[in-house]
Amino acid sequence: MNKFFPVIFSLALFSCQSKTETLKPLRSNISESVYASGIVKSRNQYQAFAVVSGIIEKVFVSEGDRVQKGTPILSISNQTQRLSEDNAQLTARYLDFNANQGKLQQAKLAAEQALFVMQNDSVLYFRQKNLWKGNAGTLIDLEQRELAYQNAKSAYRSAVITYDDLRRQLDFNSQQSRNSLLISSRQAKDFTVKSEVDGLVYSILKYKGEIVNPQTPLAILGEADHFILEMQVDEYDILKVKKGQRVVVAMDSYKGKVFDATVTRIFPMMNPQSKTFLVEAEFMSPPAPLYPNITFEASIVIQTRQNALLVPRNFVLNDSVVLDKTGRQRIVKTGLKNYDKIEVISGVSADEELIAPVK
Repeated sequence: MNKFFPVIFSLALFSCQSKTETLKPLRSNISESVYASGIVKSRNQYQAFAVVSGIIEKVFVSEGDRVQKGTPILSISNQTQRLSEDNAQLTARYLDFNANQGKLQQAKLAAEQALFVMQNDSVLYFRQKNLWKGNAGTLIDLEQRELAYQNAKSAYRSAVITYDDLRRQLDFNSQQSRNSLLISSRQAKDFTVKSEVDGLVYSILKYKGEIVNPQTPLAILGEADHFILEMQVDEYDILKVKKGQRVVVAMDSYKGKVFDATVTRIFPMMNPQSKTFLVEAEFMSPPAPLYPNITFEASIVIQTRQNALLVPRNFVLNDSVVLDKTGRQRIVKTGLKNYDKIEVISGVSADEELIAPVK
Protein backbone atom coordinates (compact mmCIF):
# COMPACT_ATOMS: atom_id res chain seq x y z
CA MET A 1 0.00 0.00 0.00
CA ASN A 2 2.90 2.32 0.69
CA LYS A 3 4.04 2.26 -2.97
CA PHE A 4 0.86 4.11 -4.05
CA PHE A 5 1.29 7.01 -1.61
CA PRO A 6 3.91 8.98 -3.62
CA VAL A 7 1.74 8.76 -6.73
CA ILE A 8 -1.35 10.06 -4.96
CA PHE A 9 0.65 12.87 -3.31
CA SER A 10 2.17 13.93 -6.65
CA LEU A 11 -1.22 14.07 -8.34
CA ALA A 12 -2.66 16.15 -5.52
CA LEU A 13 0.30 18.54 -5.59
CA PHE A 14 0.05 18.94 -9.37
CA SER A 15 -3.66 19.61 -9.10
CA CYS A 16 -3.12 22.36 -6.47
CA GLN A 17 -0.35 24.03 -8.44
CA SER A 18 -2.25 24.02 -11.70
CA LYS A 19 -5.37 25.58 -10.20
CA THR A 20 -5.27 29.32 -10.90
CA GLU A 21 -7.84 31.82 -9.62
CA THR A 22 -9.40 33.86 -12.41
CA LEU A 23 -12.20 36.41 -12.69
CA LYS A 24 -13.51 39.37 -14.62
CA PRO A 25 -13.80 42.90 -13.14
CA LEU A 26 -17.21 43.58 -11.63
CA ARG A 27 -19.19 46.80 -11.67
CA SER A 28 -20.50 47.81 -8.27
CA ASN A 29 -20.47 50.61 -5.71
CA ILE A 30 -17.37 51.19 -3.58
CA SER A 31 -16.66 53.34 -0.56
CA GLU A 32 -13.24 54.35 0.72
CA SER A 33 -13.17 54.63 4.47
CA VAL A 34 -10.91 55.23 7.45
CA TYR A 35 -10.86 52.74 10.28
CA ALA A 36 -11.45 53.94 13.83
CA SER A 37 -12.25 52.42 17.19
CA GLY A 38 -13.52 53.89 20.40
CA ILE A 39 -16.14 53.95 23.13
CA VAL A 40 -19.66 55.23 23.59
CA LYS A 41 -20.06 58.14 26.01
CA SER A 42 -23.09 59.91 27.35
CA ARG A 43 -23.43 63.46 26.13
CA ASN A 44 -22.07 65.88 28.76
CA GLN A 45 -20.66 62.92 30.68
CA TYR A 46 -18.36 64.05 33.48
CA GLN A 47 -16.73 63.01 36.73
CA ALA A 48 -18.03 64.83 39.79
CA PHE A 49 -15.46 66.25 42.23
CA ALA A 50 -15.74 68.09 45.53
CA VAL A 51 -13.97 71.41 46.10
CA VAL A 52 -13.29 70.59 49.76
CA SER A 53 -11.70 67.76 51.69
CA GLY A 54 -13.43 65.66 54.32
CA ILE A 55 -15.36 62.51 55.10
CA ILE A 56 -18.45 61.59 53.10
CA GLU A 57 -21.42 62.01 55.42
CA LYS A 58 -24.24 60.82 53.18
CA VAL A 59 -24.86 59.61 49.62
CA PHE A 60 -28.27 60.75 48.34
CA VAL A 61 -28.52 58.80 45.07
CA SER A 62 -27.86 55.35 43.67
CA GLU A 63 -26.39 54.19 40.39
CA GLY A 64 -29.04 54.31 37.67
CA ASP A 65 -31.04 57.12 39.32
CA ARG A 66 -32.28 59.94 37.12
CA VAL A 67 -31.33 63.38 38.40
CA GLN A 68 -31.92 66.99 37.50
CA LYS A 69 -29.36 69.76 37.45
CA GLY A 70 -28.81 70.80 41.07
CA THR A 71 -29.87 67.45 42.59
CA PRO A 72 -27.64 66.65 45.62
CA ILE A 73 -25.38 63.66 44.97
CA LEU A 74 -23.57 63.41 48.30
CA SER A 75 -22.56 65.52 51.28
CA ILE A 76 -19.26 65.87 53.11
CA SER A 77 -19.09 66.32 56.87
CA ASN A 78 -18.82 70.03 57.68
CA GLN A 79 -19.51 70.57 61.39
CA THR A 80 -16.86 73.28 61.66
CA GLN A 81 -18.25 75.06 58.63
CA ARG A 82 -21.77 74.94 60.09
CA LEU A 83 -20.49 76.66 63.26
CA SER A 84 -18.73 79.29 61.15
CA GLU A 85 -21.95 79.95 59.26
CA ASP A 86 -23.89 80.24 62.54
CA ASN A 87 -21.34 82.77 63.81
CA ALA A 88 -21.61 84.71 60.58
CA GLN A 89 -25.40 84.81 60.94
CA LEU A 90 -25.11 86.09 64.53
CA THR A 91 -22.63 88.77 63.49
CA ALA A 92 -24.80 89.81 60.55
CA ARG A 93 -27.84 90.20 62.81
CA TYR A 94 -25.84 92.14 65.41
CA LEU A 95 -24.33 94.53 62.88
CA ASP A 96 -27.40 94.90 60.69
CA PHE A 97 -27.96 98.55 59.79
CA ASN A 98 -31.61 98.54 60.79
CA ALA A 99 -30.77 96.92 64.12
CA ASN A 100 -28.52 99.88 64.99
CA GLN A 101 -30.95 102.67 64.21
CA GLY A 102 -31.06 103.55 67.92
CA LYS A 103 -27.37 104.52 67.92
CA LEU A 104 -27.85 106.54 64.77
CA GLN A 105 -30.94 108.26 66.15
CA GLN A 106 -29.04 109.16 69.31
CA ALA A 107 -26.24 110.74 67.29
CA LYS A 108 -28.80 112.60 65.20
CA LEU A 109 -30.49 114.00 68.32
CA ALA A 110 -27.09 115.10 69.65
CA ALA A 111 -26.43 116.96 66.39
CA GLU A 112 -29.87 118.59 66.51
CA GLN A 113 -29.28 119.64 70.12
CA ALA A 114 -25.90 121.11 69.20
CA LEU A 115 -27.58 123.01 66.36
CA PHE A 116 -30.17 124.43 68.75
CA VAL A 117 -27.47 125.55 71.20
CA MET A 118 -25.44 127.11 68.37
CA GLN A 119 -28.46 128.99 67.04
CA ASN A 120 -29.34 130.26 70.53
CA ASP A 121 -25.77 131.37 71.28
CA SER A 122 -25.67 133.03 67.87
CA VAL A 123 -28.74 135.12 68.73
CA LEU A 124 -27.27 136.12 72.11
CA TYR A 125 -23.89 136.96 70.57
CA PHE A 126 -25.28 139.23 67.84
CA ARG A 127 -27.65 140.87 70.34
CA GLN A 128 -24.72 141.62 72.64
CA LYS A 129 -22.72 142.85 69.65
CA ASN A 130 -25.48 145.30 68.70
CA LEU A 131 -25.60 146.54 72.28
CA TRP A 132 -21.86 147.12 72.22
CA LYS A 133 -22.21 149.12 69.00
CA GLY A 134 -24.80 151.27 70.79
CA ASN A 135 -22.38 151.86 73.65
CA ALA A 136 -24.35 149.52 75.92
CA GLY A 137 -23.03 146.50 77.74
CA THR A 138 -19.43 145.62 78.48
CA LEU A 139 -16.61 144.20 76.37
CA ILE A 140 -16.35 141.23 78.72
CA ASP A 141 -20.01 140.36 78.10
CA LEU A 142 -19.42 140.59 74.32
CA GLU A 143 -16.34 138.39 74.45
CA GLN A 144 -18.13 135.81 76.59
CA ARG A 145 -21.06 135.67 74.16
CA GLU A 146 -18.66 135.36 71.20
CA LEU A 147 -16.73 132.56 72.91
CA ALA A 148 -19.95 130.71 73.74
CA TYR A 149 -21.11 131.05 70.13
CA GLN A 150 -17.80 129.77 68.72
CA ASN A 151 -17.82 126.82 71.11
CA ALA A 152 -21.41 125.98 70.18
CA LYS A 153 -20.53 126.18 66.47
CA SER A 154 -17.58 123.81 66.96
CA ALA A 155 -19.74 121.45 69.00
CA TYR A 156 -22.35 121.35 66.24
CA ARG A 157 -19.79 120.64 63.54
CA SER A 158 -18.33 117.88 65.70
CA ALA A 159 -21.80 116.39 66.28
CA VAL A 160 -22.52 116.39 62.53
CA ILE A 161 -19.18 114.68 61.80
CA THR A 162 -19.88 112.13 64.54
CA TYR A 163 -23.30 111.40 63.04
CA ASP A 164 -21.92 111.01 59.51
CA ASP A 165 -19.04 108.80 60.68
CA LEU A 166 -21.39 106.62 62.71
CA ARG A 167 -23.73 106.24 59.73
CA ARG A 168 -20.87 105.23 57.43
CA GLN A 169 -19.46 102.84 60.04
CA LEU A 170 -22.81 101.17 60.64
CA ASP A 171 -23.40 100.84 56.90
CA PHE A 172 -19.90 99.38 56.39
CA ASN A 173 -20.27 96.92 59.27
CA SER A 174 -23.69 95.83 58.03
CA GLN A 175 -22.52 95.27 54.45
CA GLN A 176 -19.33 93.52 55.55
CA SER A 177 -21.21 91.16 57.85
CA ARG A 178 -23.68 90.34 55.05
CA ASN A 179 -20.79 89.56 52.71
CA SER A 180 -19.16 87.38 55.36
CA LEU A 181 -22.44 85.49 55.79
CA LEU A 182 -22.76 85.08 52.01
CA ILE A 183 -19.20 83.72 51.78
CA SER A 184 -19.83 81.36 54.68
CA SER A 185 -23.10 80.16 53.14
CA ARG A 186 -21.43 79.52 49.80
CA GLN A 187 -18.62 77.65 51.50
CA ALA A 188 -21.23 75.53 53.25
CA LYS A 189 -22.74 74.67 49.85
CA ASP A 190 -19.32 73.40 48.75
CA PHE A 191 -19.79 70.49 51.14
CA THR A 192 -22.73 69.23 49.07
CA VAL A 193 -21.88 67.87 45.61
CA LYS A 194 -24.73 68.45 43.14
CA SER A 195 -25.46 67.27 39.62
CA GLU A 196 -24.41 69.57 36.80
CA VAL A 197 -26.75 67.98 34.25
CA ASP A 198 -30.24 66.64 33.75
CA GLY A 199 -29.48 62.98 33.29
CA LEU A 200 -28.41 59.76 34.95
CA VAL A 201 -26.05 58.66 37.71
CA TYR A 202 -23.88 56.11 35.92
CA SER A 203 -21.48 55.30 38.72
CA ILE A 204 -20.89 56.11 42.40
CA LEU A 205 -17.15 55.95 43.06
CA LYS A 206 -17.04 56.82 46.77
CA TYR A 207 -19.36 55.98 49.65
CA LYS A 208 -20.27 57.05 53.18
CA GLY A 209 -17.31 57.18 55.56
CA GLU A 210 -14.62 57.45 52.90
CA ILE A 211 -12.12 60.31 52.99
CA VAL A 212 -12.08 62.48 49.87
CA ASN A 213 -10.27 65.56 48.58
CA PRO A 214 -10.62 67.85 45.54
CA GLN A 215 -8.60 65.40 43.41
CA THR A 216 -10.88 62.44 44.21
CA PRO A 217 -13.53 61.55 41.57
CA LEU A 218 -16.81 60.89 43.38
CA ALA A 219 -19.32 59.92 40.70
CA ILE A 220 -19.88 59.75 36.94
CA LEU A 221 -22.95 61.46 35.51
CA GLY A 222 -24.25 62.34 32.07
CA GLU A 223 -27.34 62.70 29.95
CA ALA A 224 -29.62 59.67 30.00
CA ASP A 225 -30.86 59.54 26.42
CA HIS A 226 -28.17 61.14 24.27
CA PHE A 227 -24.85 59.50 23.45
CA ILE A 228 -21.76 60.32 21.44
CA LEU A 229 -19.11 58.15 19.83
CA GLU A 230 -15.52 58.91 20.79
CA MET A 231 -13.12 57.54 18.17
CA GLN A 232 -9.36 57.40 17.88
CA VAL A 233 -8.13 58.11 14.34
CA ASP A 234 -4.54 57.48 13.28
CA GLU A 235 -2.45 60.52 12.37
CA TYR A 236 -1.94 59.09 8.85
CA ASP A 237 -5.70 59.23 8.22
CA ILE A 238 -6.78 62.36 10.08
CA LEU A 239 -6.44 64.71 7.08
CA LYS A 240 -9.10 62.70 5.25
CA VAL A 241 -11.66 63.10 8.02
CA LYS A 242 -14.15 65.98 7.84
CA LYS A 243 -17.21 67.04 9.80
CA GLY A 244 -20.44 65.68 8.38
CA GLN A 245 -18.95 62.47 6.99
CA ARG A 246 -20.89 59.25 7.39
CA VAL A 247 -19.68 56.72 9.95
CA VAL A 248 -20.63 53.03 9.90
CA VAL A 249 -20.53 51.64 13.44
CA ALA A 250 -20.38 48.04 14.67
CA MET A 251 -20.62 47.16 18.37
CA ASP A 252 -20.00 43.87 20.14
CA SER A 253 -23.13 44.58 22.19
CA TYR A 254 -25.17 44.50 18.97
CA LYS A 255 -23.47 41.72 17.03
CA GLY A 256 -24.47 41.39 13.40
CA LYS A 257 -25.85 44.94 13.21
CA VAL A 258 -24.38 48.18 11.91
CA PHE A 259 -25.50 51.72 12.68
CA ASP A 260 -25.07 55.01 10.85
CA ALA A 261 -23.53 58.04 12.52
CA THR A 262 -22.13 61.42 11.48
CA VAL A 263 -18.81 63.06 12.36
CA THR A 264 -19.62 66.07 14.54
CA ARG A 265 -16.29 67.17 16.00
CA ILE A 266 -12.57 66.77 15.33
CA PHE A 267 -10.18 67.64 18.16
CA PRO A 268 -7.10 69.37 16.71
CA MET A 269 -4.53 68.11 19.25
CA MET A 270 -2.82 64.77 18.61
CA ASN A 271 -2.21 62.37 21.49
CA PRO A 272 1.60 62.02 21.42
CA GLN A 273 1.52 58.61 23.09
CA SER A 274 -0.97 56.88 20.79
CA LYS A 275 -0.32 59.08 17.71
CA THR A 276 -4.07 59.44 17.28
CA PHE A 277 -6.65 62.22 17.13
CA LEU A 278 -9.94 62.25 19.01
CA VAL A 279 -12.99 62.43 16.74
CA GLU A 280 -16.61 62.57 17.90
CA ALA A 281 -19.68 61.34 16.04
CA GLU A 282 -23.38 61.05 16.81
CA PHE A 283 -25.82 58.30 15.86
CA MET A 284 -28.37 59.05 13.16
CA SER A 285 -30.81 56.62 14.81
CA PRO A 286 -29.25 55.34 18.03
CA PRO A 287 -30.07 51.84 19.26
CA ALA A 288 -31.60 51.39 22.67
CA PRO A 289 -30.45 50.78 25.23
CA LEU A 290 -26.94 52.24 25.20
CA TYR A 291 -24.41 52.53 28.01
CA PRO A 292 -21.19 54.47 28.46
CA ASN A 293 -17.90 52.69 27.70
CA ILE A 294 -19.44 50.22 25.21
CA THR A 295 -16.68 49.59 22.67
CA PHE A 296 -17.14 49.80 18.92
CA GLU A 297 -15.32 49.71 15.61
CA ALA A 298 -16.16 52.18 12.89
CA SER A 299 -15.52 53.05 9.27
CA ILE A 300 -15.52 56.75 8.46
CA VAL A 301 -16.68 56.96 4.85
CA ILE A 302 -14.35 59.27 2.93
CA GLN A 303 -15.72 58.83 -0.62
CA THR A 304 -18.31 56.71 -2.40
CA ARG A 305 -18.46 55.92 -6.11
CA GLN A 306 -21.39 54.35 -7.92
CA ASN A 307 -21.03 51.65 -10.62
CA ALA A 308 -17.25 51.52 -10.39
CA LEU A 309 -15.16 48.79 -12.04
CA LEU A 310 -13.83 46.67 -9.19
CA VAL A 311 -11.37 43.82 -8.73
CA PRO A 312 -10.19 42.11 -5.55
CA ARG A 313 -7.18 43.78 -3.99
CA ASN A 314 -5.19 40.55 -4.10
CA PHE A 315 -5.39 40.70 -7.93
CA VAL A 316 -3.52 44.02 -8.03
CA LEU A 317 0.21 44.32 -7.44
CA ASN A 318 1.40 47.58 -5.84
CA ASP A 319 -2.02 49.11 -6.62
CA SER A 320 -0.95 49.47 -10.28
CA VAL A 321 -0.38 46.09 -12.03
CA VAL A 322 -2.73 43.21 -12.95
CA LEU A 323 -2.20 39.98 -14.89
CA ASP A 324 -4.42 39.16 -17.86
CA LYS A 325 -5.42 35.58 -18.67
CA THR A 326 -2.18 35.04 -20.59
CA GLY A 327 -0.14 36.03 -17.57
CA ARG A 328 0.98 39.31 -19.16
CA GLN A 329 1.35 42.29 -16.83
CA ARG A 330 -1.00 45.20 -17.48
CA ILE A 331 -0.52 48.67 -16.03
CA VAL A 332 -3.76 50.02 -14.56
CA LYS A 333 -4.86 53.25 -12.99
CA THR A 334 -6.62 52.68 -9.69
CA GLY A 335 -8.98 54.80 -7.62
CA LEU A 336 -10.92 54.13 -4.47
CA LYS A 337 -10.20 51.06 -2.39
CA ASN A 338 -11.48 49.35 0.70
CA TYR A 339 -10.34 46.36 2.68
CA ASP A 340 -10.97 43.82 -0.14
CA LYS A 341 -11.79 45.67 -3.38
CA ILE A 342 -10.05 48.30 -5.49
CA GLU A 343 -11.42 50.49 -8.27
CA VAL A 344 -9.81 50.22 -11.71
CA ILE A 345 -10.20 53.48 -13.62
CA SER A 346 -8.32 52.49 -16.78
CA GLY A 347 -6.07 49.74 -18.15
CA VAL A 348 -8.56 46.86 -18.38
CA SER A 349 -12.19 46.46 -19.34
CA ALA A 350 -15.07 44.65 -17.71
CA ASP A 351 -14.88 41.87 -20.32
CA GLU A 352 -11.24 40.96 -19.77
CA GLU A 353 -10.35 37.97 -17.63
CA LEU A 354 -7.67 38.43 -14.98
CA ILE A 355 -5.66 35.94 -12.99
CA ALA A 356 -4.47 36.25 -9.42
CA PRO A 357 -0.72 36.79 -9.01
CA VAL A 358 1.18 33.95 -7.37
CA LYS A 359 2.18 35.03 -3.90
